[in-house]
Amino acid sequence: MILNTFGKLPKGQQRKGLRASPNYSQGAFQNLEPTTMMAADASYFKIMRSFFLKQKDTQPKQPLQFSKTDLKAMDKSLSSIVWFGHSGYFLNLKGLTILVDPVLSGHASPLPGMVKAFPGTDLYQAEDFPDIDLLVITHDHYDHLDHHFFSQIRSKVRRVVCSLGVGAHLRHWNLDAERLTELDWQESFETAAFKITARPGRHFSGRGLIRNQSLWSSFVLKTPDEKLFLGGDSGYGQHFKTIGDLDGPFDLAILECGQYNANWPMIHMMPEQTVKAAKDLKAQVLLPVHWGKFKLALHPWTEPAERVLAEANKTGQALIFPAIGECFPLTKKTTAYWWRQH
Repeated sequence: MILNTFGKLPKGQQRKGLRASPNYSQGAFQNLEPTTMMAADASYFKIMRSFFLKQKDTQPKQPLQFSKTDLKAMDKSLSSIVWFGHSGYFLNLKGLTILVDPVLSGHASPLPGMVKAFPGTDLYQAEDFPDIDLLVITHDHYDHLDHHFFSQIRSKVRRVVCSLGVGAHLRHWNLDAERLTELDWQESFETAAFKITARPGRHFSGRGLIRNQSLWSSFVLKTPDEKLFLGGDSGYGQHFKTIGDLDGPFDLAILECGQYNANWPMIHMMPEQTVKAAKDLKAQVLLPVHWGKFKLALHPWTEPAERVLAEANKTGQALIFPAIGECFPLTKKTTAYWWRQH
């Protein structure tokens, strides 16, 4: 069972197809800009040692308390979001149901005892979900692709769109090929209800020792009434301005703002860079994610929210902070900062 959790790398004809991608060279997918996993003065020993040192306030002191939305009864005349913490969320766009990077099995690792969710943040089970029109998987890291939950929700999903190469995992986990669409950067999938286009990110991929055999992407999602940017994971780079010029402005940009560290500055953004990326994208509203559920870095668990809020106030960037599990209309403004109550 644990071995199954790792997934499966593309092989044979699948791998041959990946090699034809303009983003694949030297045996792996590549970022648009030169990108290293670590800072020049960092080392794996230095990073591992820092995780064994006691850090202050990296997790909540008490279980977090949230309300739980009835996902099956959300108002289909409105466009709303329910954030599950970290990078998972459910969108109800006037009846169109979209699920992005759900990790709801209680941990973000191949082993249940590792990288556990903060107590109180796992509110939902597969049976709580309605039928899903679109499931989006931005990349294959454990904090974005949850084998256990995917296996439970699979039968409810009408269409899965993922980054190129991620489909090898999903087919290995018994997803019907006719419901699966893999996109390279700049490719799109379109129905009468929506159009989704893969755009670049600045990150990496892999669920084992071999990296970058599948792609990592951001996505532009267009419906008749909204245009959203689904950021996935990404360090800051020129690609944000390029996407903003090509696809912007956006009604909402959902961007990572947590799990950063000076030792890996190119593959995750500092909170101030998150605000800059939103500006580059020409986002009317920013939703900061990738925080509030897992400890994957050494900063205090509320620091990402406070820093991104401070920077947004300086620059005039509008943002929203839905509480975990809350049904939050996309036209609503944040009136309370939920993490300060815990």
